[in-house]
Amino acid sequence: MKRTLYLISLCFLTLMGLSAQEFRSFDQTRIAFTDEGSGEAVVLIHGFISNGSSWDRTVLKKALLESGYRVIVPDLRGNGKSDKPQNSAAYSKDAEIRDLQKLADHLELSEYTAIGYSRGAIVLAKLLTKDKRITTAVIGGMGLDFTNPKWPRRIQFMEAFLGTAPLTADTRGAVEYAKSIGADIKVLGYLQQHQPVTSVRKLKNIKIPILVIAGDQDYDNGEPSELSKAIPGSLLKIIPGDHNNSYKSQAFSDAVMAFLKTAN
Repeated sequence: MKRTLYLISLCFLTLMGLSAQEFRSFDQTRIAFTDEGSGEAVVLIHGFISNGSSWDRTVLKKALLESGYRVIVPDLRGNGKSDKPQNSAAYSKDAEIRDLQKLADHLELSEYTAIGYSRGAIVLAKLLTKDKRITTAVIGGMGLDFTNPKWPRRIQFMEAFLGTAPLTADTRGAVEYAKSIGADIKVLGYLQQHQPVTSVRKLKNIKIPILVIAGDQDYDNGEPSELSKAIPGSLLKIIPGDHNNSYKSQAFSDAVMAFLKTAN
């Protein structure tokens, strides 16, 4: 039944002009992705309680394709059409980072631009320290707080999704939303448990052009300017919007496209 549903979805995506594909990662976990357009490759990395389709509703993705970029959008493990292993260890040891490196291997990318938003920005920060094929990057919706391995917000959400602590005013809405869309609550807990951590020292070693971008109402994850200061030579852009909506906006797209034009 699952295979039949996947094939139906694949046919639908093909009719819509999307190229839905999959590959087996380093541990045989199946990672799904779409691959559209041609030209310079751009990988879009989605956030928490989400999947690659979240980028379909953005002005940015349309702008990238219309500008002649090849746009590659994975569903990170545990999300979307990718496999959702039911054991904590499957998400440990930077598994998501290794998946993205394997995706670049699978597609034979010699270089690419990477754009991450929210938790996708946290994943991207660690990827930048591991994959030298990335030539340009955009870190969106994020401050410096994720560099703390004992970040209270991460621990709070981990405990909420794993059910090891009562829900709070901060976590109740996220858990209820995840349940409403049929997300795997336990897996989301594992993703918080093993969320990548990149130290400030590592960030300071990043040498490629970086854009740090966030909404003017988006400070849940720390101060974006502090993150920009930690990455030498990075550009900071503050646009109108909150955490859930700014990445979909025209302002976000305009800022990213202008950055890519000058950086590449």
